[in-house]
Amino acid sequence: MTGKRKMKPKHIPQRTCVGCREVLPKRNLIRIVRGEQGVAIDPTRKAAGRGAYLHDVRECWVKALKGPLASALRTTINEEDRKTLTAFMDSLADPQPEKVSGSAGADLTEGPMN
Repeated sequence: MTGKRKMKPKHIPQRTCVGCREVLPKRNLIRIVRGEQGVAIDPTRKAAGRGAYLHDVRECWVKALKGPLASALRTTINEEDRKTLTAFMDSLADPQPEKVSGSAGADLTEGPMN
């Protein structure tokens, strides 16, 4: 009757990116918090206040700053806070566009058909 105890899998907190709505582990996202000093980035992920999460991808930040971030934080983002968030967004690396060789697709469609 005494068998081996199975280890429970460790719980990993999940959060949703407000830009793209993708659910990811909390550690993979950046927390933005609405606190007493306004809206700011929370590097500790523990600051008091209402929080929202975003990827470290510029596209998500652009989408979120158009409205979903303010809705998630239940506030309006003033110009000073928006400048701070935009400056952080500008520091993020652009995703590398996939390189597509133009000649590979052209070979299939061009040339005489025998």
